[in-house]
Amino acid sequence: MPLNPGIDIRVKLEDIHYSEKYTDGLYEYRHIHCPKDLGKSLKEVGLMSEKQWRAFGIQQSVGWEHFMIHEPEPHILLFRRKLSDVKL
Repeated sequence: MPLNPGIDIRVKLEDIHYSEKYTDGLYEYRHIHCPKDLGKSLKEVGLMSEKQWRAFGIQQSVGWEHFMIHEPEPHILLFRRKLSDVKL
């Protein structure tokens, strides 16, 4: 399923790498490394909705938001969720 019309990104699950989670007291964060060769395409897609990143193959619990594009390395996706949404 294309993330945007005209852009078809397919990735193997074993090529997606998840960071450890870290917090700042308000949010929990994690970054997800995708294959470098997808950087340009991911930059064109922009910030993804949950439906889009799940279609891409990213697997994580509910509540995560793709909130930032790291311009120097667009293949690294930055996610966050409010700590108040985290079930302990």
